[in-house]
Amino acid sequence: MAKTKSAPAKASSNRPEERRKVVATNRKAKYDYQILDVYEAGIALQGTEVKSLRAGHVSLNDAFATVTDGEVWLRGLHIQEYDFGSWTNHEPRRARKLLLHRSEIARLVGKTRETGHTLVPLSLYFSGGLCKVELALARGKAKHDKREAMAERDAKREAERVVGRRIKGW
Repeated sequence: MAKTKSAPAKASSNRPEERRKVVATNRKAKYDYQILDVYEAGIALQGTEVKSLRAGHVSLNDAFATVTDGEVWLRGLHIQEYDFGSWTNHEPRRARKLLLHRSEIARLVGKTRETGHTLVPLSLYFSGGLCKVELALARGKAKHDKREAMAERDAKREAERVVGRRIKGW
């Protein structure tokens, strides 16, 4: 019997969209804030934090970022302790340093000093094996702005229902 060569395995794509594995999203951020600008930053993590993130035990609900002494810190991010960790386990709500270029940090310092601007994490994901956070420069929405957004969303949803009913012949 002759041996046949098997086809080579397909290489994974190098496109960033396909390599991104989202771990957590802050769905309430787009409702509560008007997004002005978006940045991608790395996070300085400990070993058990990475393992817990890969298991999906993270919450972005109360997280925000601050700029202190020329460094950007992510505060309020809750990463659950790793189940199989020992005495080396991490503190769940510790401040974590964000890794940005110096020019981006300088830009953020100027923008966050303006009244009403804040830094909010939108999502947490793995890209090429590294943990990244999508950080948004945002301005808080007033109550009436939130109501308008809800009314627009409801009107759009109702219009789609009517179109769907007409297509089906109801």
